[in-house]
Amino acid sequence: MDDLNTKNLRGIERLKYIMERLRDPDDGCPWDIEQTYETIAPYTIEEAYEVADAIDHQDMAALKDELGDLLLQVIYHTQMAAEDNAFTFDDVVEAISDKMVRRHPHVFGSTDVENAQQQTLAWEEQKAKERAERSDDSRVLAGVAKGLPALLRAFKLQKRAARVGFDWPDAGGAFEKLKEELAELSAEMEKSEPNEALLINEFGDVLFSAVNLARKLGIDPEAALRQGNVKFEDRFSYIEDALTSAGKDFEDVSLEEMEALWQQAKKKP
Repeated sequence: MDDLNTKNLRGIERLKYIMERLRDPDDGCPWDIEQTYETIAPYTIEEAYEVADAIDHQDMAALKDELGDLLLQVIYHTQMAAEDNAFTFDDVVEAISDKMVRRHPHVFGSTDVENAQQQTLAWEEQKAKERAERSDDSRVLAGVAKGLPALLRAFKLQKRAARVGFDWPDAGGAFEKLKEELAELSAEMEKSEPNEALLINEFGDVLFSAVNLARKLGIDPEAALRQGNVKFEDRFSYIEDALTSAGKDFEDVSLEEMEALWQQAKKKP
């Protein structure tokens, strides 16, 4: 017989009930019962990226579905926390509501801000104050999650350092630094026996500098790289389709021929 509560409940209460039933140790789902914060965390990250992908493709139907999947991850973690008597979903909602009110005194209080840039500075100052209250470590870079993707973590580390003045005055300085790091990588590559550890080190510096340049240009490096990935996929697919139409495989053509097709793909609107 169908569980009537899955039909009679509505909205978030229905979803919370479904997750509670799935985790029921007596008659829940064996897979769901076995999960932990650690095993679910990768799915949480994956769902966040799928939300971003739906936005990139301007696919509202997919965005609705992916936001639902992401919400499920929140419900999953809060259900496990409730079982551990750590906190509940309602506690999470109250905490984020309090935080949003606290960080927007110009909306919910008497403070005035002139523009979005001033609000961003005020937001960062409030976040720094909250971090200091939560932790004994008041260092500037404390609290930047080590589990973030490296590209995003580099971006956040640089933003933190910039808040205390450790930053290039403009994009030109960041660009010169990137060229300097590229030269150092090139010098190591040109050695008769390049040192692998040094190559990794220099390449890391290049990537870090590229992220810094993106920040100074007002570009989200993660979004830019996603766009670059899509562009590569489209152009490579053009090559593949062209070869298929000609009755050829990749092993039938030279790199020069593939490059010619690549240049054709670049000219497509």
